[in-house]
Amino acid sequence: MPTNPRFLVLGATAKTGRRVAGKLASRGYEVKAVSRSTTPAFDWTKPESWDDCLHDVDAVYITFQPDLAVPGSDKVIAQFAKTALAHGAKRLVMLSGRGEEAAHQAEAVLLQSGADATILRANWFFQNFNEDLFLPYLQSGTLALPAGNIPEPFIDADDIADCAVTCLLDPVHIGKTYELSGSQALTFAEVTAIISTASNRPIDFVSITLEDLDRGLANDGVPEDFRALIGYLFREVLDGRNSTPTSDVEKILGRQPNTLTQFAADVAKSGIWRLAKRA
Repeated sequence: MPTNPRFLVLGATAKTGRRVAGKLASRGYEVKAVSRSTTPAFDWTKPESWDDCLHDVDAVYITFQPDLAVPGSDKVIAQFAKTALAHGAKRLVMLSGRGEEAAHQAEAVLLQSGADATILRANWFFQNFNEDLFLPYLQSGTLALPAGNIPEPFIDADDIADCAVTCLLDPVHIGKTYELSGSQALTFAEVTAIISTASNRPIDFVSITLEDLDRGLANDGVPEDFRALIGYLFREVLDGRNSTPTSDVEKILGRQPNTLTQFAADVAKSGIWRLAKRA
């Protein structure tokens, strides 16, 4: 890459995308952060939107919507990699899901595309508890999920972003596939207890069925395709396959990942987990 590379970050408003863009910009790099709502706009379903975004960039941070496990994602990734290379953007770092076997074909396509590619497979994010997915339920005082007692080594999106930035900048990571996790595997019930303690208010965890979850999400207005993805993650990925923490964050960054206890203590100061006011 050039000595002062220019970066394209996909998913400008998403959890890791906005963090990667911010971290690169803070180091003085030229960053083009795009999504469907930016100018230029980037839309995975509209390949004609890709060219304007890829113009004058050397490297790309890739997050795919809705998920790399979706059938046909490998063909889209192959087309995107070909387009990126045609524009001179050879360095590609892509976020994937740890334990998502359905995403492996898309990963393989990128690694075999001729690009200088790196794959980052990540566990569930800490930020699912304070930015969107589970936040309303924690605020209500009850987190009800079909999670059982399967532990998950949740990870901070900031740690993922730090790994992505490091991989984009250091060629030693080219061709590698990393599995990013936190340092401690916790059940959803244990996470709920940690958040309850940090926020100094009672929050209960209740185990429910997948059917109950889907019904509740539908009642809350969650679109069917996103409900199907959430169901897939709980049904097939949260089965213990990802329960063992990895050391890849430390391998990339030279430090331990953030802990959920520290994350909860920091977030609780904002008051985000206080009881939601009734209308």
